[in-house]
Amino acid sequence: MWLTLVYSCAGGAAVLYILYRWLIPTAVQYHGALSLIWHDVIVERLLDTLTQTTRPQRLLSAVQKNATRGDPGSVVKAIDHFCRSKEWAMNVGDEKGAILDSVVCEVNPATVLELGTYCGYSTVRIASLLPPGARLLTLEFNPDYAAIARQVITWAGLEDKVQLVEGASGNWIPKMKEHFGVKTFDLVFLDHWKDRYLTDTKLLEECGLLRQGSVLLADNVICPGTPDYLDYVRGSDRYESHYFKSHLEYTKAEDGLEKSVFLG
Repeated sequence: MWLTLVYSCAGGAAVLYILYRWLIPTAVQYHGALSLIWHDVIVERLLDTLTQTTRPQRLLSAVQKNATRGDPGSVVKAIDHFCRSKEWAMNVGDEKGAILDSVVCEVNPATVLELGTYCGYSTVRIASLLPPGARLLTLEFNPDYAAIARQVITWAGLEDKVQLVEGASGNWIPKMKEHFGVKTFDLVFLDHWKDRYLTDTKLLEECGLLRQGSVLLADNVICPGTPDYLDYVRGSDRYESHYFKSHLEYTKAEDGLEKSVFLG
């Protein structure tokens, strides 16, 4: 009887593990909304409860264990490996990250604004490509995320190139010129709350923080999606926009980046 019970429990545990580790991730990887529900809600809450840690804390541990101090490339590689083999996270990811890299190199910006730091993955990608003397301001609303991001940025050896600011974008954007001495931004990377993309873009315009030729690069414009923002930049004669088709980070679901050049 006991032996049968043990075998039943072991068999049930094996089935649950197979479902969790392979079958469900495979089933949802082509559907953006289901991928987000599975990875960003169910799995995250489950692992937070089981480990009594947060996903950003687990990501930081992977960086500290596998990345070389002072080597931004190894930090990016460690996070990508963690997200593909261990646990999904809402970074821009390796596939869209390559597009981000190409835009940064093309623009060669002296001033960059990032909206939405999360754990610092895209911050590290951007900062590692900046020319000498360039500045990257990155805004993060969540103080717990900001605390992790600071450690990731420092591990990558990029703390001298990055200024991380905690708080709401709507509060900080009007203060940029006064507090940070910024006249305009050459590049703005939008990767925060999707319902803030359009509002903050208009706020950047109103505050005179965009010049002719400034580039806006927006992530997740398909999944979760930013239809009002896309309608605005694609329909306005103040922007010239181009869509880079890609996939939601670490999945096969369609997503992409929208590059919009401000024409003045």
